[in-house]
Amino acid sequence: MRIFYLLTILGTLNGCATIQPQENNTQAVFTALTETNKPEPTIEPSSTKPPANNFKLPEEPPLLPPITNLWQVIVNQLSFDVVPTSRLHKRIDWYLAQPTYLAQVNKRAAPYLYHIVKRVEQRGLPMELVLLPFVESDFRPTAVSQQKAVGVWQLVEATAYHFGAISDPWYDGRKDVLSATDAALDYLSYLYKRFNGNWLHAIAAYNTGEGRVKKAIDRNRVKGVSTHFWHLKLPKETSEYVPKLLALSYLLQKKHPKFTRPHLPNYALTTALDVGQQFDFGVLSSLVNVPKQTIHQLNPGFLRHQSSPQGPHKVLLPMTEKKLLQSQFFKRHFSQTYTVKKGDTLYSIAKRFNTKVKTITLLNNKTSPLLHIGEVLSLNKVTQSNSLLIDYEISPYLIEKKQTKPVTIEYFHQIKPGDSLWEVSQLYKVSVKDLMIWNEISAHSMLKPGNTLILHLPKPQLVSEPVNTKQYLSELEVLVKPESGPRP
Repeated sequence: MRIFYLLTILGTLNGCATIQPQENNTQAVFTALTETNKPEPTIEPSSTKPPANNFKLPEEPPLLPPITNLWQVIVNQLSFDVVPTSRLHKRIDWYLAQPTYLAQVNKRAAPYLYHIVKRVEQRGLPMELVLLPFVESDFRPTAVSQQKAVGVWQLVEATAYHFGAISDPWYDGRKDVLSATDAALDYLSYLYKRFNGNWLHAIAAYNTGEGRVKKAIDRNRVKGVSTHFWHLKLPKETSEYVPKLLALSYLLQKKHPKFTRPHLPNYALTTALDVGQQFDFGVLSSLVNVPKQTIHQLNPGFLRHQSSPQGPHKVLLPMTEKKLLQSQFFKRHFSQTYTVKKGDTLYSIAKRFNTKVKTITLLNNKTSPLLHIGEVLSLNKVTQSNSLLIDYEISPYLIEKKQTKPVTIEYFHQIKPGDSLWEVSQLYKVSVKDLMIWNEISAHSMLKPGNTLILHLPKPQLVSEPVNTKQYLSELEVLVKPESGPRP
């Protein structure tokens, strides 16, 4: 028995002598990861060397140079299928006959296009929507159509109001390019859902109204024919409107030799400054050292020399965000200081003061997210100061006439089959919100045919008989004409 125990102990010691030292933890993890799903190597029992590791790291793909042209960013994300039709070729030929068209319109779009692209990207919408202001208005912020649609997105008053682009005697949100962009993208998103995810139907409805497009689709369904956009019977303007958008998308992607793709830097050329209170354009101009005319041109939504007392008070300035935040006038008039405390992070400070981490880093020229207790940071703040206004009431020649409230009359609309609040609002050029208030109903209320809706419409003004200009001029001529001799 003793001999058996001695032999067992000697065998154990002999086995311990042949165990190899373990690899360090990092190498062991690396080896385990790189050998996943590979056959195990055959190891000779007597071998004292670790198995050869023939694994090679895959070569990293070369870094692509950053895109410097904003239009290339747009082109890279265009996604609509372009169907070759006669209507499409007609619009392509039109663009090719105007080789400088997009380059000229691009100049008007330059202050705003980067902001619009970012809004479309953030919402996950197709990049073709960025081209709509070019098709709608040639990117003219003050454009007004015969149907009273206004701005680069050509919004009528009821649609703009319903989707948040407010207007009053001081300010027109339809002319404010970025405010109108938010409203237009909200409207387009609604139309996209309304037409079951069909963007061509949604864009056509944006131009001519959802009622017309819906009726055209229903007609085709009854006939048993395709409901694709190209097969719908729509007004001439709309039937050319969508092809105009698709033709522009096509030419941007194909690099046609007769069509020049424009260039814009791939960064914002303008930055929004939230003044935080009513301001005078002359005072702001002196403060930021930018000509007043330039500020007005960039912000055509403001209709007077001052912003509205009720807002908005946000203006675009012709400078980058970094230049704005690091300027002396911004630090002097639109920032405050904060001393870092224990537990603070850039994110927590940004959340507490309703700002962004990027804004804090730019304002303080920080290259690292690290903070130190006692560090003094500059933060943007809303300004409240009488120094941003001029009292125009001191001059009787500059006192503005108060806007009188229009006189309205009560009108009753009898509900017809298929009527919706939206269609009624479009018919009478009122907002859906007002319809709901006047009738004490919600947006989801069912409209029963035969019932009536109450509307408060402007009272028609009495039109006086036109003056006979020729008779008036002849009488005036008799009064002032010198007598040349005795009358017969």
